[in-house]
Amino acid sequence: MSTNKINIKYMEFNAFKMDGLGNDFVIIDQRVKTINLSKENIVKICSRDFIGCDQLIYINKNKDNKDKLIFYNSDGSISGACGNGTRCVAKLLSKEYGKEEINLETSSGNLHSLILKENLVETNIGIPSIEWDKIPLIKEMNTKNLNVTINDINGEKFSGGIAINVGNPHIIFFVENNENYEIENIGPAIEQHEYFPEKCNVTIATIKNENLISVKVWERGAGLTKACGTAACATAYAGFITKKVSNNVDIKFSTGILSIRIGDDNSILMKGPVSSIEEIKIKL
Repeated sequence: MSTNKINIKYMEFNAFKMDGLGNDFVIIDQRVKTINLSKENIVKICSRDFIGCDQLIYINKNKDNKDKLIFYNSDGSISGACGNGTRCVAKLLSKEYGKEEINLETSSGNLHSLILKENLVETNIGIPSIEWDKIPLIKEMNTKNLNVTINDINGEKFSGGIAINVGNPHIIFFVENNENYEIENIGPAIEQHEYFPEKCNVTIATIKNENLISVKVWERGAGLTKACGTAACATAYAGFITKKVSNNVDIKFSTGILSIRIGDDNSILMKGPVSSIEEIKIKL
């Protein structure tokens, strides 16, 4: 397949806009035409003063001519995984291919998605890692309790934090009432905690019952987002391995619910809604 490159100061190209529970994405199809975007271009596209999105996603072809995704955070940094973004692209490509099953390559592995009905998509995120060097952490530690301290709005201290990698590093705090914690203040500090050399996503969670967890999430490189698929997966797995919840659990965001199921092989399946597909034109 021939590839036409755009490498000029002024660019105009088509893209797609989608979201999963308000976690929104600009999706650029590079399988025929390569769009050479700089980090500054990506930051501009993601800015709420321009197009606006949590992440930008490229659809590429790998050497075997299979669909490959590359994720960029709104600060222009690369993300290893994006659960909601993967579900959105799966829906987009299912329309193109006329298939209900879509396989996508990412830097964190090959992800299989199933279109269950019009706007409901389930993606197998794979098997998470809880080994300290795979998260990664700076040294060997108990990943089920990092003893990281956060404060609630009353100044009360809470120490804990479970570290998990589901394609990108996460820390999850299970607290009695996460409404008493300001994620917009806690998130930026913990994202750059010295324990995480590659930074981390931060979740403050409250267990409602064995099948329901309420969360607030700060995403590495993107900041405060309405929903985060990998955070939902990491939180469900953290609750499961610490025997706080069952292997079937709903993760509640302010905008809705993602349903997580942990299989017998410890693989994580995430199910939730995606938006309709909006075609947009970007001028840079």
